[in-house]
Amino acid sequence: MTAESDSGPKPTERGVRTEAVVVFDRQQDLPGQPGPQPRTEAVVVFDRQQDMTVDEGRWAGLMRSVLTEESVATPWEVGLSFVAAEEMAALNAQYRGIDRPTDVLAFGVDDGTVPRADQEPRLVGDVVVCPSAAASNAEARGNSVESELALLVVHGTLHLLGYDHIDDSDAVAMQGRERELVARSMEGLR
Repeated sequence: MTAESDSGPKPTERGVRTEAVVVFDRQQDLPGQPGPQPRTEAVVVFDRQQDMTVDEGRWAGLMRSVLTEESVATPWEVGLSFVAAEEMAALNAQYRGIDRPTDVLAFGVDDGTVPRADQEPRLVGDVVVCPSAAASNAEARGNSVESELALLVVHGTLHLLGYDHIDDSDAVAMQGRERELVARSMEGLR
């Protein structure tokens, strides 16, 4: 079963949804298994900002495509949140000790080595993106906001999978993979 979006949570008075929407949900059909089938892939999206409209389905699909390209074994579940600059600044201060907003944060949960019961999904982690920071980055770099958001979703997802850019050789490898994955994602927009 594939669901583009869930009609569940409604915006609050401020217009910010406080509950998640499962944007991509795939269940595996198991022959001879009656009843509900186990979930094999799920991208759970929160949009807790009002700075711009984000295409939840597109970014969830990009995240799923990165996990597939990187051969992450199913079942898995991952989170993607879009937040305002104030919330991103608070997260950046709490987890990195830097008291200002950043464009993307990644919080890995399971690197694939955590023991799980049969068919229990791997909780890969959560990526948090600040669309207003993406818009600022795009303007400064002469890029579209769409390409900047694509870069941030890919960048954060690769961090969940162990990629890093602390030293030069790791940075070269990560940036090369980012360019490849972002280029593929942007092909569909042309």
